[in-house]
Amino acid sequence: MENAESGKEKPMNIEAKTVDESRVETVHIVRPNHLNGANRLFGGILMQWIDEVAGIVAKRHSMSNVTTASVDNLTFLQGAYQNEMVVIKGKMTWVGSSSMEVCVDTYVENHLGERVRINNAHFMMVALDENDHPVRVPRLILQTEDEHLAWAHGEERRRIRNQRRKDKLDGI
Repeated sequence: MENAESGKEKPMNIEAKTVDESRVETVHIVRPNHLNGANRLFGGILMQWIDEVAGIVAKRHSMSNVTTASVDNLTFLQGAYQNEMVVIKGKMTWVGSSSMEVCVDTYVENHLGERVRINNAHFMMVALDENDHPVRVPRLILQTEDEHLAWAHGEERRRIRNQRRKDKLDGI
């Protein structure tokens, strides 16, 4: 269907999507301008890269603009160094009405293709319309045991986030 004002095709209204339909993997080479004073990948650069991956996953799932609402459990496990390949993998783990949780794992990959995980994070993303108002997102179709487990963990993180928000409002 075409939008008469812009001449662009409007996306189809999809009720549900699988985890695989929005999965993302990117690869970066750590360059000298990415290093901190200790000659490791600067954490802020990695945070930018993983936020971008989370945003792409959320855009693919929601078919709309998105914004980062919060980041949970951003865990730096070890560093990455100049000329290493950094692989960032993102996937949808939980969805609400307009919010989505995206899990992002980061690895260093050696020349044999072996990967060591160096970072893990969970992003809460919100789908937005053209006026920056939240919009409904497709349901998430869970197909594997791991996806069901990730959903359950996402539900628990959501419960904890909501409790933290309530505590802040109550002045605790």
